[in-house]
Amino acid sequence: MTGDHQTLALLLFSAFVAVTLGITTWVSRERRGSAEEFYAGGRLFTPMENGFAIAGDYMSAASFLGISGLIALFGHDGMLYSVGFLVAWLVVLFLVAELVRNCGRFTLADVVAARMSERPVRIAAGTSSVTVSVLYLVAQMVGAGSLVALLLGGTGEAARTWTVVAVGALMVVYVSLGGMRATTWIQIVKAVLLLAGTVTLTALVLIRFHGDFNRLLLSAAERSGHGAAFLAPGLKYGGDWTARFDFISLGLALVLGTAGLPHILSRFYTVPTARAARRSVVWAIGLIGGFYLMTIVLGFGAAAIVGPDAVRASNAAGNTAVPLLALDLGGGAGSTGGTVLFAVVAAVAFATILAVVAGITLASSASVAHDLYASLRRRRTEPRSEVAVARVAAVGIGVVAIALGLLAKDLNVAFLVGLAFAVAASANLPVLLYSLFWRGFTTRGAVWSVYGGLVPAIVLVLLSPVVSGSPESLFPGVDFQLFPLRNPGLVSVPLGFLAGWLGTVTSSEPADEAKHAETEVRALTGAGAA
Repeated sequence: MTGDHQTLALLLFSAFVAVTLGITTWVSRERRGSAEEFYAGGRLFTPMENGFAIAGDYMSAASFLGISGLIALFGHDGMLYSVGFLVAWLVVLFLVAELVRNCGRFTLADVVAARMSERPVRIAAGTSSVTVSVLYLVAQMVGAGSLVALLLGGTGEAARTWTVVAVGALMVVYVSLGGMRATTWIQIVKAVLLLAGTVTLTALVLIRFHGDFNRLLLSAAERSGHGAAFLAPGLKYGGDWTARFDFISLGLALVLGTAGLPHILSRFYTVPTARAARRSVVWAIGLIGGFYLMTIVLGFGAAAIVGPDAVRASNAAGNTAVPLLALDLGGGAGSTGGTVLFAVVAAVAFATILAVVAGITLASSASVAHDLYASLRRRRTEPRSEVAVARVAAVGIGVVAIALGLLAKDLNVAFLVGLAFAVAASANLPVLLYSLFWRGFTTRGAVWSVYGGLVPAIVLVLLSPVVSGSPESLFPGVDFQLFPLRNPGLVSVPLGFLAGWLGTVTSSEPADEAKHAETEVRALTGAGAA
């Protein structure tokens, strides 16, 4: 990359960071310091504002950089992420959004603890939420490092390292100073920028092919070197039984995982009513659906215009396909148009990462303070001290995410998010659905459900080709691979549901019918909701 690219992109990065820090500073002066203000922004956001914020929280680096890169490299099979991420919102809309808003206050554990013994349930749910959040954060860190490495011409690991550190430091500042209100406005600004950038690139790709999408697909297939196989299932997830089961496992994780993501669930508490939460999801589905349709165009556009070989040469995982596409659409390397468009796309991608990491960090720090810390010292804990613990937790989570982000720097960001979705679907979704819909569910069932999904998911990832046993692994020089699939969802999700059922039927303590009836009335009517 030329000096002009670097200078312009860095200026745009700096402008976005300055604006978001300004928002954070402005909000921090107005906050009241209460737990409700810090965790839920005072519950003052409208459905449209919250819908844009949900979209901003969900359309992460995995969506903008990772999915397009996978489509550019693997064609049809890469689209699984776009389809899975979008279909998942139907589960959220029909089964989760309104009921969660009525039953909880700030976190997933609030919903489950409403009818269970509070302490063990909060510890289990809080541990799971923090684990999912850290895995999700790692993907954003990897995306930030890949982006800046491309900006600097792919040279120097030091630049990538310092970028990951800087992103981690910024997310701690956003969360600790501004809380949910600042984070929400940052996500709204980011959603508008990302949608505008995606629409622009999509229009330029379609103009290049005179609006003929069929011609775009045929050109991508021809440039890929795989011919018609590029447009058919099986290029990445075909062949032997392992690849086919991996495809099913990933699809299951993507469709079920969204409803268990802590930073998505926490967004339903920022609106005043359950009806507003439901309308927020409708707004989000419209925005997110349009975005994922455009990522398909961008992915095949990168394959047709840039070429999979060039994408892979820049970043083996495909994370830089969209910036390279922008560079070509603007006129190529060295041109003014290419410089401007590349810089804008790089800045938008960086804004995407900053906004998403802020939302995830806030959700995970809330789990640490509101669930883990407060459950151990609930009688002596005041809201203000709980908020102080959340700010400290944000720093610790940031440090862990930075370290893991540097370790996983060569993996595709969409793939990393798929792992986070698998853990969320295995540990969080079963306990959430059982708590909302099963009258006989018990405290033991809740705890077993969380750990029965969380522990197998983590162990299977550690024993999978992701960590060892292949050239693309985190540790390619060693081999302790025992589990053949790269995504554990096919095994760990059923185990989470099975553990919850087994814990309930073997429990000596019967379910509290009165508490369930109270929770059911509140979930369906909103009576008594916070």
